[in-house]
Amino acid sequence: MTPSKTVNRIALSSALAAALVATPSLAEATTLRIAHVWPGGSLIDRELFQAWGESVEAASDGRLEVEIYPSQTLAKSDKTYESTISGVADIGASAQGYNAGRFPLTQVVELPGVSASSRQGSCILQSLYEQGHFAEEYADSRPLFMFTTGPGYLHTRERLIETPQDLEGLRLRRPTPVVGDMFTRLGAQAVGMPAPEVFTAMQRGVVDGLSFNWEGMKTFRLNELASYHTEVPLYDLSLFATMSQRTYDGLPEDLQQVIDDHSGMEWSLRAAAVYDELIRQGRQDAEEAGHEFLVIEDALDHPEWGPVLQQTIEGYLDETGSRAGEIYEAAMSLQAECPA
Repeated sequence: MTPSKTVNRIALSSALAAALVATPSLAEATTLRIAHVWPGGSLIDRELFQAWGESVEAASDGRLEVEIYPSQTLAKSDKTYESTISGVADIGASAQGYNAGRFPLTQVVELPGVSASSRQGSCILQSLYEQGHFAEEYADSRPLFMFTTGPGYLHTRERLIETPQDLEGLRLRRPTPVVGDMFTRLGAQAVGMPAPEVFTAMQRGVVDGLSFNWEGMKTFRLNELASYHTEVPLYDLSLFATMSQRTYDGLPEDLQQVIDDHSGMEWSLRAAAVYDELIRQGRQDAEEAGHEFLVIEDALDHPEWGPVLQQTIEGYLDETGSRAGEIYEAAMSLQAECPA
């Protein structure tokens, strides 16, 4: 081997080594696995979680890669939070209500009348968390942002629900235990199941109807089965996107900052914007299909529905304790700062 070839080979090896050192994104990319419950390809999947992942990848110069597992493919809806803590998923997104009894203070925001849209509910929920009202409920993970679905109404297959008494004898999918208790008090059979399972259950006649927000009616194709809609706000489901604390702690400081920059109120309101668009689309789909509607105005003061809703609010606050009452008052006071 001639001296010139030896020098060239050494130079080439040195250049390659320098390139590898200079481009850690190629050798040291960290993959973040997101588990969520919404259908793959849905607007929430695309405009929220895929958008979040793409933004994180760009902000990290490719040192963070995001893999998304929609439709409960990595973790079931009621196991998503636990799966994030255990490290099965690095980030999990689901509903607090799927974890019975685990987030009682957070779920104060789900009570009737707290919010009138996803934007308002998400702003109230994220604000309460940032103010420390229920931070201890998430001490075992690192919440990225929280949001809500917007008000959930009644949707039925066979007939319109006009009064609370009309619920007697019906089998209804309950979104939360609180709404389930309300159904039971009114003589209905409350059936618990994750949102992705409702279409099949309704198609097979397992349930006669459900309480759901308009986003869910569109995302899970339930407008195809329910033709009667009573717009009385029974709840507003709270949702979370949280990260494994162990995964976060394992990142270098600059990548932790990328995660911090993709957390908080900005992403809470971005999630809400997607939801409010789907709420608009979901109701529009039902209108265009010729469905029947009944809108209950001023529901908390309505002569028939008002007492039922007030009893639900008071019962939950009494059962949960004095801190729940304080959080409820704080949530109601935030309505002016968080317009619908």
